[in-house]
Amino acid sequence: MDFIAGEVLFFNKPLTWTSFDLVNKFRYKLSRKLKVKKIKVGHAGTLDPLATGVMIVCTGKATKRIDEFQYQTKEYVATIKLGETTPSFDLETEVDRQYPTDHITRELLDDVLPSFVGTIEQVPPIYSACKIEGKRAYEFAREGKEVELKSKTLVIDELEILSFDLPIVKIRIVCSKGTYIRALARDIGVALNSGGHLVALERTRIGEVMLDKCMSPEDIDTFLEQVIIEEKENK
Repeated sequence: MDFIAGEVLFFNKPLTWTSFDLVNKFRYKLSRKLKVKKIKVGHAGTLDPLATGVMIVCTGKATKRIDEFQYQTKEYVATIKLGETTPSFDLETEVDRQYPTDHITRELLDDVLPSFVGTIEQVPPIYSACKIEGKRAYEFAREGKEVELKSKTLVIDELEILSFDLPIVKIRIVCSKGTYIRALARDIGVALNSGGHLVALERTRIGEVMLDKCMSPEDIDTFLEQVIIEEKENK
């Protein structure tokens, strides 16, 4: 493998890690293994710290392909808790409101979900990296300031209920770049005349890259050792 000429690698991002944590860990280990001071490493498609799953990491000249991967269809498994909301629409912030769920049935959820399939408008979460007047939205949110975010057009190809056990529902989502699953959890809660927030999220696919093709960060050292051994054997 030629990491400077460019390689594309697939990782399973762990819970609580930022996307940059994963990139930085791999860059550090790779530069030490190659005995170079600098090497270009980037990722395609940020995952929140509370999300896990597929992350594509590119090295060297392959970083030019990042946009190509970012625009590929993504698949997620989202676990949503109904009847409660949080300001961040996930577990980053505490529950701020509670709502009834007694009226929610599997049939009602079946009726509501199709309204989110296709080309839709979605307002991003205030706890997001969207820019407002040159400042990240989450910076305003953490300062307790209210700002208005404009809706964005995106495409959701598929929504499938994997499990229904109130107040928890698990949904498989196939969608385009720019979809905030946290915002979808909020909107599904509203459509059910209740509330909702994300309690777990796993990205299971980017394009054709499935989770079972991804390595854990714990495997980086073994992977790099194997690459070097193979290169020596091929010389």
